Amino acid sequence: MVGFDEQLGRDLDEIRDAGLWRELREIESAQSARIKFGGREFINFSSNDYLGLAAHPALGRAVREAVEQFGVGSGASRLICGSLQSHHELESALAKWQGTEAALVFSTGFAAAQGVLTSLLGLDDVVILDKKAHASMIDAAKLSGATLRVFRHNDLENLEKLLQWAADRGGRVLVASESVFSMDGDHAPLAGIVELKERYGAWLMLDEAHAVGLYGPLGQGLAAADGLGERIEIRMGTLGKAVGAASGFICGSRQLVDLLVNKARSFIFSTAPSPAVSAAARAGVELIQSAEGEKLRQQLWQRVGKLRRGVGSLGWETPAEPSAILPLIVGGEAKAVATMERLSEAGFFIPAIRYPTVPRNEARLRVTLSASHSVEDIQQLVNALGQAVTR
Repeated sequence: MVGFDEQLGRDLDEIRDAGLWRELREIESAQSARIKFGGREFINFSSNDYLGLAAHPALGRAVREAVEQFGVGSGASRLICGSLQSHHELESALAKWQGTEAALVFSTGFAAAQGVLTSLLGLDDVVILDKKAHASMIDAAKLSGATLRVFRHNDLENLEKLLQWAADRGGRVLVASESVFSMDGDHAPLAGIVELKERYGAWLMLDEAHAVGLYGPLGQGLAAADGLGERIEIRMGTLGKAVGAASGFICGSRQLVDLLVNKARSFIFSTAPSPAVSAAARAGVELIQSAEGEKLRQQLWQRVGKLRRGVGSLGWETPAEPSAILPLIVGGEAKAVATMERLSEAGFFIPAIRYPTVPRNEARLRVTLSASHSVEDIQQLVNALGQAVTR
């Protein structure tokens, strides 16, 4: 009989042999356009801190004030005694920002997706996912017990066929998609998806994790930018990317939030988020809507435009729509890792994204931009890519 550690060792050898080995890096600095680890400084093109708020003084002040008033931990789940003032203030700010009746904060975006899909759907229902939907929605759909169907990425014709099938079958039908996709930076055809789900009586859950803070009036997200927010039943987002803090949230009707409070196991059975984190998130939400937030958005889009032009001059294809996410697909896993290492030697931190995060042989450098990057940072990266990437 093979021993426990021996069997795990064999499993780890398979991961190494496939070029899929991962390890944690201890970052020795705050999140910023520059980070330190292993005693070196790198220009950081890997963070989702799109507006540079993770180390913003306003969020730091909010944390200090919250710790003085509420301490560090929440002490219990929200339904016991952990539902603190800072949580309620954050949810009120989120609902007002998103123009919805209510909002609910979960410990993470992953937990939010799990809470929604397992609360709304069951064995008699259908969930239809975009092929490139985030892992949190895929796992939540499986846990719900609903029949799972997947439509080709951004393919409205394929989506309609599945909606027709689901309508004939009966039961609740929910479509789930990201608005800005996390690995490719492309946009969902929201107007078409909304029209189809309404035609067939389905619901839509839209993950705006990589859109809130960046698109639309006051950074409300891509749905608001397209004028579709009021036609989407479930709007999901994260507070750990452009907002600069942590946790996930759901915005929608009061009935939706009340149902989640009563049924979402990932909410009911989790200790409430730290009051300091919720206070920081509220400060981030308010800052995003301010004149400073608008200036940061404009600065980010200027940096995005410069990088898109730069990599385009090197022969790379860029997504049709502007995004703070720019995938540079190199193909094989080993090639992606080698390119990552060459860029690391040049002082850039851009991890290789490999299977199972993306399909096999679609490994890539996932470049993410922040308003904190300088024009010089962008130009240095373009120069380094020209030397480091062999295509």
